[in-house]
Amino acid sequence: MNFLSVAAKAVARRIRRWLQPSLVRRLLFAQIAVAGLLWCATLALFLYDSNRLPELVRYDKVFESIMACAQNLAFDPARQQQTLKAFDMALQETSSDFKSDQDRAPVLQVWQQGRLIYNSAPSAPLMHTQMPGRVEQVRAGDRVWRARSMTSPLLDTRVLLAEPDVLRLNFTIEHRSYYLLPLAISLPFVVFPAWLSVMLALRPWRQVTKETAERGPADLSPLTFEPPHKELQPLVSGINGLLRSVRDRASRERGLIADAANELRTPLDAMRVNVEALKARTSDPGQRELMANLLRSNDRAARLVGQLRQLMRSDEMPLDALPATLAFDALVRDRIPLVEALARARGIALEFASEVPEPVPVHGERESLISMVSNLVENAIKYSPDGGAVTVRVGRESSDAVLRVTDQGPGIPPALRERVFDRFFRNPDQTQSGSGLGLAIVRSVLEKHGGRIELSDGEGGRGLRATVWLPLSAG
Repeated sequence: MNFLSVAAKAVARRIRRWLQPSLVRRLLFAQIAVAGLLWCATLALFLYDSNRLPELVRYDKVFESIMACAQNLAFDPARQQQTLKAFDMALQETSSDFKSDQDRAPVLQVWQQGRLIYNSAPSAPLMHTQMPGRVEQVRAGDRVWRARSMTSPLLDTRVLLAEPDVLRLNFTIEHRSYYLLPLAISLPFVVFPAWLSVMLALRPWRQVTKETAERGPADLSPLTFEPPHKELQPLVSGINGLLRSVRDRASRERGLIADAANELRTPLDAMRVNVEALKARTSDPGQRELMANLLRSNDRAARLVGQLRQLMRSDEMPLDALPATLAFDALVRDRIPLVEALARARGIALEFASEVPEPVPVHGERESLISMVSNLVENAIKYSPDGGAVTVRVGRESSDAVLRVTDQGPGIPPALRERVFDRFFRNPDQTQSGSGLGLAIVRSVLEKHGGRIELSDGEGGRGLRATVWLPLSAG
C-alpha cells in the first residue's frame, strides 16, 4: 500500500509538472503548429491545382502525339494497336505513380472512321464529350469522369482522354509523392529538432537563471553575464538596475543604523557613569534601587547597540573576505573565560570540551566568528535557570567543524525555530528581555562562511541545543 501511495504521488507530481505552463512547450507547439500549417497549405495548393487543371487532359501535345500514332499507322492495325498500347501504359505509369490501379488510371479511347480502334480497359465505358477541346465532366457507368477529346478530319480520327473525378486528393498525393511523401513522413520527427532548437535558443536565458539562482541573499552585485541578444539585454539590465537599487538602499539603511549605534554609545556611557556616581553618593535604599534599575536598562541598551554594530559588520563583510585559517576549537576555548563571569553570577555551570584531540581548522573572519560564538553562548546562559548548566562542545563531522551549545532553559517551540532567526523577532512566551538580534547575527555570519545552524531539543527533551556546521579548512 505504501509503494502504491508513493507511485501515485510521483505520477501526480509528474502530471502537475506537465500541466504547469512552460515557455519551452509553448515554443515547441508553436513550431509544430507552423510546420502543420505549412503542410496543410501545401496540400491544399496541390488539391486546388488538381481540381482546377487535370494532370493529363490539359496537355495538347499528348493528344497530338496519340493522334499522329493513330493516323500514321492506320494501314498497319497490329503496329497501331501496339503503339497505342505502349503510349497508354506510359500515361498510366506517369499519372499513377508506377501503379496499375484501374480505379485511378486514366482512360484512353480512340475512334477512327466511326469505329473504336482502342480502349484502355475493356471494362471502361465508352464516353463522349459535347465540345471537343474543352474539359468536361462526363457521367459514364457509375462514375464521373473529367474528359477531353480532340478530333481530326484526317481519317475522321477522334482521341478522348478521361480521368476519374473521385479520389482526386489521393491521386494528387500519389502523383506528387516526391513532394509530399517526405514531408508527411518527416512530420512526426519535427518534434525532436523543434525541441532541440528551442533548448539551444534558450541557453542564454538558462545562463541568466543559473547565475541568479546561485546568488546568496547578501550578494547584490550586478550579473556578470552580459548577453549580446537584444531580447535578453532588457531583462539583464532590469535585474542589474533592481540589484543596484536594493544595494544602495540597504547600504543607506546599514549606514544609518551604524551611525545611530555609534552615536548612542557616548550618551549611554555618560549616563552609566553619572548613574553610578549618583548611586555611590546616596544611601537611600529606594534611590539605590532606582539607580540599579537604570543601570540594568543601560546594560540592555548598550547590549542592543553592540548587537546592532555586530549585525552591521556581519552584513558588510564581503563573501570573499575570509582571510585566514583559524583553529575553531581554540577560538571557542578562548571565548569561554570572557563569558564565564556572566554564568558565575547566576550560579550556572559553564562546561567546554573538544570532542577530538586534533585541531579543528576553519577558514574565516575572526571577529565575525567570535561574535557568532559569543551570541550563542550568552543566549544559552541568559535563558538557562539559575543554578543550571550550559555545555559547549566542538568536534568534527565529515568535512565540517561542529559547535554544539546546549542549555536547560525553556527552549523554543518547533514552529518558531526558523522565525527566531528573523531580526527583532522574539518568542511571545519569553519572559527574559532581549532585542531579538542574537540569532539573526549568528545566521548572518554563517551565511557568509557557508555554514548552517539547526535548533533542536536539549538533552532529555529539556532546554535547547544549537548545532552549527562550518566547512573545515583544506589548508
